[in-house]
Amino acid sequence: MPGYTKEEALEYVEENDVRFVRLAFSDMLGNHKNISIQPDMLPEAFSSGIAFDAFRVLGFDDPKYRDLYLVPDPDTLSVLPWRPQTGRVIRFYCNVVTSDGEPYPYDSRQFLIDSIKECRKQGFMVRLGLRSEFYLFKNDEDGTPTLEPMDQGTYFDVAPLDRAENIRREICLSLADMDVPPRSSHHETGPGQNEIEFRASGALKSADHFMTYKNVVTTIAARNGLTASFDPKPLEGMPGNGFHLRIALFKETSNLFETDKDTVFSFMAGIFNRIRDITVFLNTRKESYLRFGENEAPKYLTWSIQNESRLFRIPVIYGRHEYCLLRSPDSMLNPYIAFGMVIQAGLEGVKNKEKLPDPLEKPGDQISDQERKKYSKLPLSLEEAIEVANESDFLNDEKRRSITSRFLKTLKENEL
Repeated sequence: MPGYTKEEALEYVEENDVRFVRLAFSDMLGNHKNISIQPDMLPEAFSSGIAFDAFRVLGFDDPKYRDLYLVPDPDTLSVLPWRPQTGRVIRFYCNVVTSDGEPYPYDSRQFLIDSIKECRKQGFMVRLGLRSEFYLFKNDEDGTPTLEPMDQGTYFDVAPLDRAENIRREICLSLADMDVPPRSSHHETGPGQNEIEFRASGALKSADHFMTYKNVVTTIAARNGLTASFDPKPLEGMPGNGFHLRIALFKETSNLFETDKDTVFSFMAGIFNRIRDITVFLNTRKESYLRFGENEAPKYLTWSIQNESRLFRIPVIYGRHEYCLLRSPDSMLNPYIAFGMVIQAGLEGVKNKEKLPDPLEKPGDQISDQERKKYSKLPLSLEEAIEVANESDFLNDEKRRSITSRFLKTLKENEL
């Protein structure tokens, strides 16, 4: 579905039997929230926003900003395909503003928008591709989720071992109808585990797509009597759910890997050199840290061209590079804050013309314990990640200090 202006969105509502409008946004920890309004309220939403009880939303309970408003982004208009086609339901993603119309200082979507603007000042844009894993679990006779996987399939299996084929197809078709086109989908290594990969888009659109993807997966799973879990380690002894981020830099239509490789490597170095600082935004649960070092999930700060267990990879595709792959995040992140922090870390690398260390191409089983001691590690617990973030000069910068402190406060209060 093409992007819309306000006028085009209002026209669409009038001409397409729209009966409900959902205004969606994210709380501080990335949970999907929304309020439904009637179509005749949409002009007011565009002009001055729709009020909501901010103090009831994680990370929005600030006594200084009691009155907050949701302002829909018309470019994000999408029909919910699982709702009736007569009397349609549409959805917008929203920015949060204060009573004077100014951006709410802790609105994570605005944080990403501001990060993208910084990129543009440097003369390029970031395109992100997403690859996310999830488990499908059976519900008991009362509809309560269990930890029994829906099948015992393994990597790339097909039916009858893979019993999720039809559900993945329904998910992918729904996503395509919502202009979130997947590249591929398949059964993953764990029992009941699946993966969907998406085409690259601009950073803001990718964050909105990720919110849509999680909403679609959980909704379609529930419609099929199952529960979808994006938890980083839902089953002990089984592979965790990873989230891989493909990062490419573009100037207009030119991939900088082809025209300005030095900038790309400095951008990578900026992320690499600050990955410990920003890990708390990429891995927000205690269980997140149980993944590291298992089933090809990274643990050490290393990068490679082809080794799939490294923190960073730069795959060779038909003899050339197109993107780098960050492999440490998991899907319980807030995509707006996480992507914004990744971009800002990369920008620091570009500004300082930072360099990556030498790549580590040797297979893990050929690296001695003595060699491993040379390499720094990712934080190995949520407590360590929070401590590193609190001590980070990068995160204490004026551009990042307020969102960092509010995020960490929310995280601690909810003991995730």
